Amino acid sequence: MGKVSKEKFNKVRIVPDTSIIINQILSEKIGKGEIKNSEIIIPIAVLDELQAQASKHQEIGFLGLEELKVIKDISTKKKIKFRYLGTRPSLEDIKLSRSGRIDAIIRDEAIKNDAILFTGDYVQAIVAEAMGAKVNYIPKVIDEEGSNLDRFFKDELISSVHIKQGIPIRVKKGLPGEIELISIGKSIDEDEINKIIKDIEEFARVSQKRDKQIVRDGAKVIQLDKFRITITNPPFSDKPEVTIIKPIKKLQITDYSIPKKLMERIEISAEGILVAGSPGSGKSTFASSLAEFYSSKNKIVKTIESPKDLQVNPEITQYGQLDGDFEKTAEILLLVRPDYTVFDEVRKTRDFMIFADLRLSGVGMIGVVHASNPVNAIQRFVERIEMGMISNIVDTVIFLKDGEISKTYQLELVMKVPTGMQEADLTRPVIEIRDFIDSTLEYEIYTYGEEKVIIPVMEVEKKERITKDKSMKKLQDNYGKYMNEMDIEMVSSRRALITTDKKNIPEIIGRNGQNIMNMEKKLGIKIDVEPSNNALGRNIDHVIHETGNSLDILFKRKLDGKTLNLYIDNDYILSATVGKKNKIRVAKDSDIGKSIINAIIQERKIIVTNVD
Repeated sequence: MGKVSKEKFNKVRIVPDTSIIINQILSEKIGKGEIKNSEIIIPIAVLDELQAQASKHQEIGFLGLEELKVIKDISTKKKIKFRYLGTRPSLEDIKLSRSGRIDAIIRDEAIKNDAILFTGDYVQAIVAEAMGAKVNYIPKVIDEEGSNLDRFFKDELISSVHIKQGIPIRVKKGLPGEIELISIGKSIDEDEINKIIKDIEEFARVSQKRDKQIVRDGAKVIQLDKFRITITNPPFSDKPEVTIIKPIKKLQITDYSIPKKLMERIEISAEGILVAGSPGSGKSTFASSLAEFYSSKNKIVKTIESPKDLQVNPEITQYGQLDGDFEKTAEILLLVRPDYTVFDEVRKTRDFMIFADLRLSGVGMIGVVHASNPVNAIQRFVERIEMGMISNIVDTVIFLKDGEISKTYQLELVMKVPTGMQEADLTRPVIEIRDFIDSTLEYEIYTYGEEKVIIPVMEVEKKERITKDKSMKKLQDNYGKYMNEMDIEMVSSRRALITTDKKNIPEIIGRNGQNIMNMEKKLGIKIDVEPSNNALGRNIDHVIHETGNSLDILFKRKLDGKTLNLYIDNDYILSATVGKKNKIRVAKDSDIGKSIINAIIQERKIIVTNVD
């Protein structure tokens, strides 16, 4: 049987499906007298489906249940029979409702009761007609004016509209860095905001340009063409609120002031790019321009986003979450082999892992990350990714502020002693973060103990300079009497080198090194003392014998009572007075004794000279 004409219905049976109930068409037709002396049969499957939707906090479920109450009340007044009929769908039927199981149950009820199926679903209408059912297809008529979101954006510089019950509509207007918040008109009451929400939701249900909705208890996000709409209701928000965001302007890469050096990197070598910035800084706009730039270079470019709100050319395919999971989306991406992928809004730990996995698989990646500064964007990777892999995943960080590039970093993994450390045995893998334009080293990332740390190099160097200056001043004050014959160099903040005439060295070092050790303890630094030139004087003939727990330095000529200096390869070791037995005795287990033994083993040069 063919489609029933849209005229008045008298003495007929009517079976409405879920779409007609949600669209609130049946109550409207009964109220206008277009349905008389008839019988309304509501399949139990319709009631159960609406209940299931309401239990999931979906607005259409609540709308449908309210409509059933209205239909029952108005049918009673108009003397129209109203009843529920049919079998209750199983749990499996409800789970498979998207694949048409509930629709099939409703069609069966219409055919079994020789009723007219009222539906707003075109597919349902075609299938029912094919099965021989009587069908009245009534598509939802949308209030074009009420659903036209462009009416809020008459000024092209308006980027977002904020509507909340009890206050006037507020809009953000202006380019990034020059945005102002403006209030418009009178306060919005409950009826007005509910109508706005209803118009948006109705239009979203039938629009072909709608992205998948994100629905939570009291909150909903809809991407409707170029508009991102967030709707919140109590108890999540204190009052109903609607936020509508629209990109101000679509830009090309040439619209940005990009230094030639950075442009060459983007085009030739950058394959792990982070685009970072605070909300409203222009991150997504810049990421879109990058995507289109690579596409113009004959590269295959895809995007991962939810909702899909990047403004890109048709050649660039925009992917959402496959079965609600970006990881499944990534599996498809690896099969289609894109040259570059833009991952819009990398937020959760799983997002960072997916980004890393795609990059390590050879896909050029552009990630959009919320961050108050470029280092914070890197920090979010450091917390989640093995440190040695970070520079392979992210090689370029571009930070946007007020719609312009304000900072660019490059990352490189090197083996070195971290800035501020001195000992060579502290060498480790270090990620250097350098300003891309002038190559200034600004931060270092390395492991300290079991922790990964990001150290601001300039602050460390500043502290080093301050500490060096303080230590230099203290050394000059303590060795004032030698200053005419002494040169002091701060090798680092923890080490000083004193070069002086060899006659001053014994007094500076002290007996058994006591003076220099006291000075090191006082200043908290290591002090090395060397003669001011390599002419240490003539080496006095001597031999070194091991005697029990001691080393005896014996001399061929009579030197008892003389004070002598001992050096190992020009390094001063000690000053000592020759005893009555014409020898100097040193304990083997002392630091000096161990130095002498090591020098003998390593065949280093041991020199003994006069002090004068």
